[in-house]
Amino acid sequence: MHLTTNALVLREVNYKESDKILTLLTEQEGKLTVSARGCRKKDSPIAAACQLLAWGEFTLYEFREMWSVKETASERLFEGVRTDLEKLSLASYLAEVTEALAEEGQPDPGLLSVTLNCLHALDKLPTPLAQVKTAFEWRAMALAGYEPQLERCGVCLREKPVEPHIHLGEGTVHCAACRDRLGEGVSMPLTDSALAALRHVVWGPRKRLLSFRLDGEGMKRLGDASEAYLMTRLERGFRTLDFYKSITYKPMGAPS
Repeated sequence: MHLTTNALVLREVNYKESDKILTLLTEQEGKLTVSARGCRKKDSPIAAACQLLAWGEFTLYEFREMWSVKETASERLFEGVRTDLEKLSLASYLAEVTEALAEEGQPDPGLLSVTLNCLHALDKLPTPLAQVKTAFEWRAMALAGYEPQLERCGVCLREKPVEPHIHLGEGTVHCAACRDRLGEGVSMPLTDSALAALRHVVWGPRKRLLSFRLDGEGMKRLGDASEAYLMTRLERGFRTLDFYKSITYKPMGAPS
C-alpha cells in the first residue's frame, strides 16, 4: 500500500547507522510515525525533506507493519528560521506542542494550518516572537478541544469582566472580585486589551491570527497566561520550551 501526502516533520530521531524515525503531521492521515531508511547517507535523495520542520510531499509505503519513506519533494524548509537560534528554538517548541496535541492517524487540518502559519511568520514576517508563541498556544489549544470560556465572566456573567482574570483549571475568564466563587487552582490576571486580543486569537479568522497589537504589559500577561494554561491543561512541560526560555531570558538590568 502506498500513500502520497504533504506533511510537516514534527520530530526526527536517528536510528541505526543511516536511518531516522520521523513524526509527520500529514494532510490526509494526521500524525504518522514513519521510517526514513538511508536518509542520513551521503547524497540521499530524501535527506532534505527528512529533517525537523521540513514541509513537503512524501510518498510512503507499508513495510513490516510500519510506514516508510519512498520518495520526497521538499517544498519549504523555512531557511529564515534555521539560521536564527531563537527562531529555531521557538519553532521546535511549536512542533513539540503540535506533536503532543495531534492524534495518531486522525486528520487535523486546523492544527496543521496554524502550525504552518506560525512557522511562516517566524520565517518571513517581522512579528515579535512572543506574539507568535502566544497566539499559537491559545489557538492550538482551542483547536484541540481546550478552548477557554471567553464570552463573559464565568461567575456573574458580565460580558466585560471587571479586572479580568483567567482560571487555568476551570478554563474560564472572570472578574477579579468573583475569584472566590470558583474552585481551587490558579487564576492569572489579564488586561482589558489582552482579553480582547485573546478573543480575536481564539475566534478570529485563521489568516488574521497574528493581526492584533498589545502594549508590553498586556502582551506579557497574555503570554504568561497562555503558557501556564497549556501546561496546566496538558499536565506536562516541554524540553524545547525550557531551551527557548534559556536563550531568551534576560536578567533585570540587562540591555534588551
